[in-house]
Amino acid sequence: MALYITDECINCDVCEPECPNEAIYQGDEIYEINHELCTECIGHYDEPQCVEVCPVDCCLPDPNHEEGEDVLRAKYEKLTA
Repeated sequence: MALYITDECINCDVCEPECPNEAIYQGDEIYEINHELCTECIGHYDEPQCVEVCPVDCCLPDPNHEEGEDVLRAKYEKLTA
């Protein structure tokens, strides 16, 4: 499944440059993740980089965009083609 950023985000700016798919962007109040670009870093890293660097643990699985590893890998392949 894609990830999302909760309202606990402190706008620390560490997650955006770590995203290999450029799925993270500054929203109106906090950073947000474009679920169409988020692959949970499958194809790039073993773990989602936003989760790894977030100091307040506000990058969580998005229950509104549940995707299995096969779907995330296909999304990665499409994005990197």
